[in-house]
This record gives sequence, C-alpha cells and structure tokens, in this order.
Amino acid sequence: MPEAAVAATAPALLPAPTSAMAAARLRWRRRTRRSLLVLPLICLGIAAILTAIDGRGFGYKLLYALCIGSVCMATVDLTRLAYAGLSDRLRTSRGLPFVLDEAALGWRGVIPGAILAMVFGPPLGLQLGDWLTGLQSPSMLNLDSTSTRLTLAFSVVATVVSVVVLSTAERLSHARALAQAAQRAAAENQLRLLQSQLEPHMLFNTLANLRVLIGLDPARAQAMLDHLIAFLRATLQASRNTLHPLSAEFAHLADYLALMAVRMGPRLAVQLNLPPELASAAVPPLLLQPLVENSIQHGLEPQVDGGRIEVSARQVGDRLHLDVRDTGAGLGAAPAGGGTAFGLEQVRTRLATLYGARASLTLQTVPDAEGGTRAHIELPLG
Repeated sequence: MPEAAVAATAPALLPAPTSAMAAARLRWRRRTRRSLLVLPLICLGIAAILTAIDGRGFGYKLLYALCIGSVCMATVDLTRLAYAGLSDRLRTSRGLPFVLDEAALGWRGVIPGAILAMVFGPPLGLQLGDWLTGLQSPSMLNLDSTSTRLTLAFSVVATVVSVVVLSTAERLSHARALAQAAQRAAAENQLRLLQSQLEPHMLFNTLANLRVLIGLDPARAQAMLDHLIAFLRATLQASRNTLHPLSAEFAHLADYLALMAVRMGPRLAVQLNLPPELASAAVPPLLLQPLVENSIQHGLEPQVDGGRIEVSARQVGDRLHLDVRDTGAGLGAAPAGGGTAFGLEQVRTRLATLYGARASLTLQTVPDAEGGTRAHIELPLG
C-alpha cells in the first residue's frame, strides 16, 4: 500500500536497521516489555515450586529467582550485542553487506549467551540476592547441597525456556512486520495499476471526441487539444503522489471540466465549492474525476440541454464528505449496457485499499425539482 495507506491500515513499522548492532538494539527494545512479563512469571513458578518442596520462605525464594533470572537475561542480551558488534566489524572488514534476517534473528548470538547465562547467572544472581537480603547462600561449587543442585537445575531450565519463548516471539513479530510491509507494497502496486488504468480510460474517450471535433470545428479542436495537454501535465504530476491536497484535486477537476466544456459548450455548467479550511486536506489523486466523468457521460450528455455539475466538500466531525452532483438523467435512465461502471469500481477499490471500512462511496437520486444523481464519498479527515 502506498505509504499513507499503510499508515491508515496497518501499524507503523520501525525504520529498518542498517547494521547488526542496530538490529540488536531494535530487538532489545521490542523484547523489553515481553521480558518484563515472561521473567516474573517464570520466577513466580520457580519460587512456588521451591516453596512447595520445603514449605517456607516464598518471598526470599522469589527475590533470589528474580535476581538470578535478571542476571541470566542481561547476560544473554549483552552477549547478543557483543556478537552483533563483532558481526558488524567482520562484515565491514570483508566488504560484505548487512543481512537483516541473519544478524537479527540467527541463533549464533543466542546460544553463546544462553551458555554464559547458565554458567555465570546463578552465582552472580545469588551474590546479588545476598547483597539485597544480607544472607549467605551456599557456594555454587558445593554440588552436594540440595539447594545448590535445585538452583542450578531451575536456572538452566528457566534460561532455556525464557530464551526460546522470547526468541520465538521475536521471530513472530519480525514475520508480522514483513507481512505488513508486503501488504503495503501490494496495495501500492494495486493503486498504481488502478491509476494507470484510469488515465487511458479517460484519455481514449477524449481522443475519440477530439477526432470528431477536428472535422467539424478545427478551432475548437485546437482549444480542446491545449486543454488536454494541460490536463495530462497535471495528471502526470498527480500520479507521482500517493495523496495530494484537496485544492489540487479541485484544480485538476477544473482542468478536466474545461476540457469537457470545449466539447459540450453551453450544455455544461460547472460549480466547484471548496471551503478554504479544507484546501489542505489530503485525498488520493484522481479520486473525483471518474465520478465527474460518469456524471457527464451518463447524466448530462443524454439530455439535449445538458445540465449542471456541482462538486463540493464539507467537514462533519472528523470526516470529510465529498459530493459530485449532476442535474442529469438520473440513475434509472442509463440504457442497458451503456457503461462498464469502471470509474465507480475504481473509486471503490481505491477507497477500500486505502481506508478499509472507514471510507465509502454511495450513489443516490437527488429528490429535488432538478433531479439528477449525487455520488457521495466519506473518508477520514487527516
């Protein structure tokens, strides 16, 4: 999806890291909240099991479990950061490019960290716990002690479980980010394809009319060609943007309607109403043109006297309302097979791709004396 589309339909993605160290830091920030949830739960479980074994000291056991667990997790993270820095230096010295998947998600930095955590985590954690409580724990070298063996066993199991759980969550998060990026890219391509389809659709209609006009009125044909050149120049500029100001959309419509006025003459009356406070509102380029084109082709041209087209914008709460109203033949007057509904389908598809269910396009017959049809678009403002 265009960039603005991914902002409307998907969570914002953090900037892609450009080095193993940047990837490791990004990973650490993402896993901090998970660690704050997973580590206490594991430590609570360990403290509960140890308390069930000897029946006393749950608070002290929980404190020591948290100290050992925190040292183990810090050891894993520091090892991965050190590995990332070493990876950057080796790649730079060899002139190799950075590879995100290998540096950010590979196990080569995790396994050494887990081994170091299992070796140094328990004794350092016990020392930290002793410092906080003022107690004296048995030495970790005393393997004859039941307490020492239990501490080592639980430290190993807890470290392995924590690393596996957090690393798996890491990989799932990365996979979701890749899926969102792919979805955004697909939406971008879809919108560009729809836009490229719209331009020939309008262009072929105009060139066919120009061909007829050349034989009937060369002067008007030349004026129409001048308007066409100006219109195509503005269209090319609009096609390079995902969104543009509503004032630019109205200016583009003015060019298009001037082009149509050369062909229809006094049969076409135009009224464009854009409040100044909405001039900078962002909308997709060429959003209203197919609706105006439909109004001319199916509403005004079938009538001998033509009619009027009104394009207006208004704000209702945090919503932008856009209306294209004509005083033409109305919804039920179009002959069977008289149109392909390409323009309407194009607008609906673009709105659905950019905004999902938060935007809509509806058609209705205008119930006043002039009659005609109103195309109404609602989309989020800002």
